Amino acid sequence: MESGEDRGEVARMGWYRRIVTPLLFRLDPEDAHRLVLGVLSRLSRCPGSERVLRRVFRVPDDERLRVEVGDLTFPNPIGLAAGVDKNAEAVAAWFGLGFGSVEVGTVTPCPQEGNPRPRLWRFPEDETLVNALGFPSDGVAAVRARLVGRWFPGPVGINLGKNAWTPLEQAVVDYCATLVALWDVADYVVVNVSSPNTPGLRELQRGERLEQVLAAVQETNRTLAALQRARPRPLFVKVSLDLDAGALADAIEIAVAVGADGLILGNTSIDPSLRPAGAGALPGGVSGRPLRKRAVELLSNAADRAGGRLALISVGGVLETDDVIQRLRLGADLVQVYTGLVFRGPALPAVLLRGLLRYLDEQGLPSVRALRGR
Repeated sequence: MESGEDRGEVARMGWYRRIVTPLLFRLDPEDAHRLVLGVLSRLSRCPGSERVLRRVFRVPDDERLRVEVGDLTFPNPIGLAAGVDKNAEAVAAWFGLGFGSVEVGTVTPCPQEGNPRPRLWRFPEDETLVNALGFPSDGVAAVRARLVGRWFPGPVGINLGKNAWTPLEQAVVDYCATLVALWDVADYVVVNVSSPNTPGLRELQRGERLEQVLAAVQETNRTLAALQRARPRPLFVKVSLDLDAGALADAIEIAVAVGADGLILGNTSIDPSLRPAGAGALPGGVSGRPLRKRAVELLSNAADRAGGRLALISVGGVLETDDVIQRLRLGADLVQVYTGLVFRGPALPAVLLRGLLRYLDEQGLPSVRALRGR
């Protein structure tokens, strides 16, 4: 449930939900997304805009929110999930809104349009999106040009994908090519084998195929690191929320065996039972509030099976402070947000961070790290 404090925080940004949200919701969902992303992109190119956004949205800067994952330091545990800013257009602005990390992508080697429109649908009553985008991407060259030479206050991840026309048997070539092009502008990398909108892609998150992809990507990662006399980039695997217990157990053991650093749990769901009323015939996967229970179950299972051998990032239905607290207590190192931004507005990350600090004060805890696994 949304706490009274959360409701008070949201009310302070009520002008956005009263005025901006209704106007945006009159537009096609993808057009609205492009409009907001365009504004944030222009802000990202203005010197000092990040500091201004942090003041406007009252983003806390508190050591108690800091999280260490391997060699990476995250200013706070709330990250922007892949899919919001596929082409690294507004990275500085996302940090200005309060995110502790920004995951760019999914990025494909060559530019591609994705699936035909319409391919994104809103269900406001359920705080749900149905997404059949299919990896629209500007390609590695465009993404690299937007990131090279830039400094950001938190880690930037690159979510790796394959082009739609690349046969499944050659998918590893695309993953490795994207990694080679973007390795030096990434703080961590993610192998996306779980989107339901690229035909056959989910077959790569199981068994021998997953092992082949991860082993090849990790070998490329280590080779690039040796050439640069640097550490390999932390490697994460993004798996589906629809993964059964056996496949999850296999994915964990494979990830550990190839030296991956963690799992991102998970991606949009194609489970019919989670689809909102009126979405039955639509293609694509569901995100938002209906995924809460499934995301919690998958995280709990993964934490038990991984036993601390992998970092865990939980995605799916993160809308309120209580969601963040629950995921951290169940063993997540970080959480990520996507759909919540659409329905709760740009104040959401700052609201969640202030709620976390209140909870730490109430419980007498020294930091968010003290929450993990409690």
